[in-house]
Amino acid sequence: MAENKATLKLPGQDAYDMPIISGTAGHDVIDVRTLGKKGYFTFDPGFLATASCESKITYIDGEQGILLHRGYSIEDLAKHADYLEVCYILLFGERPNVEQYAKFKTTVTRHTMVHEQLIHFFQGFRRDSHPMAIMVGVVGALSAFYHDSMDITNERHREIAAYRLISKMPTLAAMSYKYSAGQPFVYPRNDLSYAANFLNMMFSVPTEEYKISAVVERAMDRIFTLHADHEQNASTSTVRLAGSSGANPFACIAAGIACLWGPAHGGANEACLNMLEEIGSVDRIPEFIARAKDKNDPFRLMGFGHRVYKNYDPRATVMRESCHEVLNELNIDDPLLDVAMELERIALSDPYFKEKKLFPNVDFYSGIVLKAIGIPVSMFTVIFALSRTVGWIAHWKEMMEEPTQRIGRPRQLYTGEPQRPFK
Repeated sequence: MAENKATLKLPGQDAYDMPIISGTAGHDVIDVRTLGKKGYFTFDPGFLATASCESKITYIDGEQGILLHRGYSIEDLAKHADYLEVCYILLFGERPNVEQYAKFKTTVTRHTMVHEQLIHFFQGFRRDSHPMAIMVGVVGALSAFYHDSMDITNERHREIAAYRLISKMPTLAAMSYKYSAGQPFVYPRNDLSYAANFLNMMFSVPTEEYKISAVVERAMDRIFTLHADHEQNASTSTVRLAGSSGANPFACIAAGIACLWGPAHGGANEACLNMLEEIGSVDRIPEFIARAKDKNDPFRLMGFGHRVYKNYDPRATVMRESCHEVLNELNIDDPLLDVAMELERIALSDPYFKEKKLFPNVDFYSGIVLKAIGIPVSMFTVIFALSRTVGWIAHWKEMMEEPTQRIGRPRQLYTGEPQRPFK
């Protein structure tokens, strides 16, 4: 990485030089690690202009609408790879050859079972518990079952933990749904793909066979791929911060799930469906479009625009294709889906949306697909967590392999009372 200097003039001190570090893409960063020795910290609430780590996994250019995993564009991965191939790329940095992929897929497939005693953990939750509450608990509880491979300083143990989490997350996610629905758990099947296995565990029942549509299976796989990783977002940063203390990987992923549960992070597609329900019918769309354009009205169109992507969300282009394929395949008569399609048509043609760059994002389309498949809204964030597990564990693994890794310790700007006597 090339190195230049930035000069900072501090009150009462000589000019202070700080290195400017360049990565392979994106903004240069000013290295402020030694600034504290000069008696100053930087102030950046939300870390909006702070690089918290060095990473080789994912790159985002929000202005240009670019998302790369290990250098591969998300469009190419979503169209030409399946989710497990993307998992391999995120974990190991390169695309697998035929033999490597076959071995990886077999390993993941053969570890999808969870310990039978975990059923007792589910029984400890109320029957109407939110599936995300269950996931936080049972994923963290995995650390009670795998004492044999939790030495985080051991490279092989870290790899085993990654396999276990990627393998078992669909099983646990489906179990959390079955428990909340009062239905019997369905065991995983080794003859099905990763996506098909999840769908089967979600929807099959003992009284009848569940037939998996190839279109729906591919759409589910794409949802997994498109949510696999997204750089240093809130939940990934949570996993890294928890991991920096030396916590075991299952506890770190449970922390990531807890963070993802927040509506500002993982609840976007759920919020989109709630908005569609609020609109209710196609004939009410003009009213809500007018409200969205009114600066004085608090109503906002959910699923349009993106905090990171200022032009367009590259994931939405691929998800839109799958969305329309699924709706054509299932031929569902649902007023909310009619509302969604009409909103999409308006957003892609109305000059206001084009000027503001309020294009449908991946959450808009994924929410529609999940609803069309029959997945309840309460499970949307669980599926997000399932998908993102590989990104979390890849970042955790990368951080643990960094020789200079240290425990995270953000600083603060204290504005409370100065020292005073207690009487």
